[in-house]
Order: sequence, then structure tokens, then C-alpha cells
Amino acid sequence: MQQPDLYKITAPGKLALNLNLADGSSFAGDEVVRVVPNKRLVCKGIWQKKAVYAKLFIADKARSYALRDEAGVRYLLAANIKTPTLMYSGEIAENKGYVLIFEAIERAQNAEENWKNLSSKARDELATRLVQEIAKHHNAGLLQTDLYLKNFLVDGNVIYTLDGDGIRKYKKLSQNQALENLSVLLSKFDVLELESWLQELLKTYTEARGWQALPDAEVIRKMTSAHRQKVASNYADKKVFRQCTDVNIHALEGLYIAVSSHALNLDLMQITEQMDTYFTKDNLLKSGRTCTVAVCEINGKQIVIKRYNIKNFWHGAGRALRQTRAAVSWANAHRLKLLDIATAKPVALIEERKFGLKGKAYFLCEYIDAPDAVQFFTACANKASRADAIKNIATLFYKLYLLRVSHGDTKATNIKIVNNQPVLIDLDSMAQHGFAFFALKAHARDLRRFMQNWKDDQALYNGFVKTFKAIYVDHTPLKMAGIL
Repeated sequence: MQQPDLYKITAPGKLALNLNLADGSSFAGDEVVRVVPNKRLVCKGIWQKKAVYAKLFIADKARSYALRDEAGVRYLLAANIKTPTLMYSGEIAENKGYVLIFEAIERAQNAEENWKNLSSKARDELATRLVQEIAKHHNAGLLQTDLYLKNFLVDGNVIYTLDGDGIRKYKKLSQNQALENLSVLLSKFDVLELESWLQELLKTYTEARGWQALPDAEVIRKMTSAHRQKVASNYADKKVFRQCTDVNIHALEGLYIAVSSHALNLDLMQITEQMDTYFTKDNLLKSGRTCTVAVCEINGKQIVIKRYNIKNFWHGAGRALRQTRAAVSWANAHRLKLLDIATAKPVALIEERKFGLKGKAYFLCEYIDAPDAVQFFTACANKASRADAIKNIATLFYKLYLLRVSHGDTKATNIKIVNNQPVLIDLDSMAQHGFAFFALKAHARDLRRFMQNWKDDQALYNGFVKTFKAIYVDHTPLKMAGIL
């Protein structure tokens, strides 16, 4: 069987792989579950007739990275912290790299997958157990520097810590270091749920550490917000513009193309070669000088194509070196996905580039066949459904406020309603703010613009006022927006 080039594997998926190891044994892989292109792969498979996961290190210094990972595993074991058994550590034959082989905990799910299927109460319970687990790390002088939910396995009531590569051992771990690390974990929880859980989670952590006093909740809240913003910015403003697990990058002559991994079955060449032919009279949703929007069918899927036009030479000169509005939409679609806010799935970003200068740009996303907020409330006579939709929209706004994200154009046509739940679209004016003052001002503008949609419907307007007042713990933005 011809072996695949490990350096050409860029995305998870089924893949037959047979690697000879330095001790004479072999690893038979059948699936790649995680990839850091040209550096590291995690594969599921069989070694010595046992189900295992193999972590393959293939870059320069592969051995040193693998040994650092192994050292982290040793630290966890020495602290009696559960982690999958390391069954083999050694070189891949023919100088192809280094491998660590771990037992497979067959029934377990990583905490990120597990989280998605739980009720809010069950998530609260899991969050408590994860906080207790982190407290164990800190009591042993250990920090997990790559703290994501996917780096924990949940098997019933047992939690396993993964990824020894991120484990660091300290002779004396300061309280500030520990709380910063705790805040990283807290930043992975839903911002709305965390608001109601925070005090109890801090109590859980304090008891597990044997401390006498609770940490200041407001300090932890600020730390958590800063970590959440940093991760969102690194992902949405940087990572999705280069080759990674979620995005594939293609460089064609005069074009830069980024395609979401979930859309790899789309015919890329057909899309790029025929892009402007999709903008026909029958397909147009919007036609303007700077932006044209069409919906069309590509490979059996309804896709929205938003083309950002260049009006004239001076407009082109002004836009050539700046980030395109299509790129802003692309980044923000991924930002919302990371922050667990519903939006149309991003499909692709296409930019014309000549000598490093940017021209026309296209943002593609999946079409949402649902009414906008005005259409929904006009057609919906069911009082319970209307009340549910109002509550869900108000909750969305409060979540955006807590996340310091402003939409920039909250007219009702930019909010689709799917099963009474709001879905945000038209993201090219969206921003995530680093400073609370600017976030507050921008959020008040979003609220003010949103309420203008209902100025001619007093009952609906009052319904939103009442619901906003009930949901917002802090009424400052409501007062600034003139709602209260």
C-alpha cells in the first residue's frame, strides 16, 4: 500500500496509514482526527491489536516536541491526575518523525463534543468538575498552557487531561498565575451561562485549593473577557486567513481564495471562473454601486454571493491596501461561530489581487431560507411564538453586549428568524471592541437602531422594552439607547 505523504495531510478525515516504528512494531491508522499542518497529526488506529491514538510529530525538532509532550504526561501521572496511558514513545522508521501512542478511552468524548449535547444544568455540573480538575493541576504546580475543552476527555464521572505538550511544571505557582489560568478555562464557557455560574465556580475552586477567601469576581470577569477576546481575535482575524483545520487556502493567478472545510465539495474552479455570471436579474437580492448580492445554486446548495465592487479608480486606490469588506465579513462569520452566535455558515472568501493590491472581493455564505424579523412578526399571530422570539432576540443582544461585539447595522432585515431564534447576517460592519467604553457606546447605537424598526408598532416596541429590562442585569446600555 502506497503511504500518504504526512506533510500533505491538511484536514481531518478517513485515511489508511501504516507506519513502521523504530522498535519493529507498526501502527495502522484509519482516521486523522486532528492536524496542525506540517507539524503534528493525531490519528486513530490499531497498535499491537489495541485501539489507540497516535500523535505524530513530523516537523523539524519533532523529537524534542514529542519529548516535551511526554514530559507533560509524566507530570500529570506524578500528580495522580488521570490521563490516557502512554503505551509507546519512539521514532517512526525511515526518519519520518516521532510518535507517541496512547490508549484509546473508547466510550469517552472530549469535553467540547460532550458540552454540545448537554442541558444547561448538566453543563453547569461539567463546568464544576472541570474547575475542580484545574484546581488539582494548580495544587500540583501544573499549568495547562493550551487550555481548551477538547483537551479533556469525559468518561462518565471521570475526566482525563490530554495534551502533555501544553503542561508546564512550576516550583511555586503564584495566585495570579493560577487565576489567569482558571480564567482561560472560564472563557470557554458560554458567556450568558457563566454570568449565573461564576460565584459558585469560584467557591468550588477556592475550596479545592484550600484558600480562605474567594477571588474577586469582577477581577476574574475581566480576565475571562480578555482571554475570550484574545482567542476570538487570533482565530477570526488571523487563523482563518491561513491554512488550518477549518480553512483551506488556494493561491491562483491574481486571486486569493479561502474555503471553509465544510464546503470542500464545492467546485472551486467553477465558482471562480463563473463568479460574475451568477449575478443575473433572477438571482439578485440587492444591487448597489459598492455591493451586489445574489443567491444561486452551487453543487445543490443555495449560496449567497456578496460582491464588493470598485466604483472607480479613486475608490479602488483607497481600498487596495486595506482589508476588504468581504474579508471583514469572512472574519466576523468565523468570530460568531467561535462565540456560539448563530449566523449563516461562511463558505468562501475570494479576492482579486495584483502586485499585492486588492480589487473586487467576494464573500460566500450559505443561504438561510427564513423570514427576517419584520416579516416574522408581521406574519406570526401566535402570542407564545412572538413572545419567545422577542425573548430570544433580547437575549442575543445581551450576549453581544457581554462579548463586546457590535453589529453596526441592526435593521430588522439583518436578523433572520429560524424556529423563533435570531440569526445575524450582513456582518461587514461588525466589530469586537477591546475597551468597555467603546463597546458600550457601540452597543447603545445597535439598540437604538434596532428599536427604530418598531417605532410604528407600539405593542411590539413595548414588548421589547419590557423584555430588555428583564434580561439585562446592567441597564446602562438601555438608558444610553433611550429605551429606559
